[in-house]
Amino acid sequence: MDRPYVICHMLSSIDGKVTGDFLYRAQCAPATDVYYEINRGYRADAFACGRITMEGSFTGGYYPELTKYDNLNSQTEDHIVECDKKFFAVAFDPHGRLGWKSGVIEDPDPGYGGAHIIEVLTEDIDPRFACYLRDVGASYIYAGRERIDLNLALSKLRRLFGIQTLLLEGGSIINGAFAVEGLIDEVSLVIAPVVASTGDKPLFMNSRITDFTLSCSQTYDGDILWLNYKKINQD
Repeated sequence: MDRPYVICHMLSSIDGKVTGDFLYRAQCAPATDVYYEINRGYRADAFACGRITMEGSFTGGYYPELTKYDNLNSQTEDHIVECDKKFFAVAFDPHGRLGWKSGVIEDPDPGYGGAHIIEVLTEDIDPRFACYLRDVGASYIYAGRERIDLNLALSKLRRLFGIQTLLLEGGSIINGAFAVEGLIDEVSLVIAPVVASTGDKPLFMNSRITDFTLSCSQTYDGDILWLNYKKINQD
C-alpha cells in the first residue's frame, strides 16, 4: 500500500456511541483502562484524531494570537520538522483551528505523550496559521483546497514520515470520512457495559457498506468486551 494501514480503535457504549456523558461514569472507567492498554499494545507509528477530539483531549480550546505573523509570508508547501521522533500525532484540522503550545503532545499517558504533531490542513487556512505552526515546531501537510483529500493525506503521511500503521481514534466525523472512502483496514472496539443517551454520537457519522471478519474477541474484568474486525479484501 502507498498509505498507512489504518486501525479504527475506539471505546463505545453497548449501543455503539463513542462520545457522551457515559464515558465519565464509574462503570466505564475499567473499559477506558483497557482501551489505553490495547492502544499501547498496537505499537502504531501514529494516532490520528479530528479537530474536535484533539481540542477536547489535548489543546483545551486554546487558540494563538496570529497578529504577530501579519508581515510574514507563508506558501502552501508542506513543512516537515527534522526531529528524532518516530511516533506521531496526526491532527485533521482542515481550517487551522487547533492551538498547540509546542510541536510535541504533552500528555502523561505513554500512548500519546511525546508524539510529534503533524497538522493535516487545506489550502483554505489563514496563511498566518502555518507561520504559527512553524514557530511552535509542528509539522504540517496540505491535502486539498477546501476539504481534506484523505487519500492524498495518507499517501503523504506514508511517504514523508514513514508512517506504516495509523490508529484512527475519532471522533465520529473523521471516522465516518475514512469509512466512506474505504480507508479503514481494521476495527478495534472496546465495549463498555453502558447504554448511552439519545444524542450521543455514533462510531461513524457516515459510512458505506464494507465487509469485515471477526479476527478475535476477548472479555475483561468489569464486563468489558473487545472485538477486533479486519476488512475483507474487495475488488
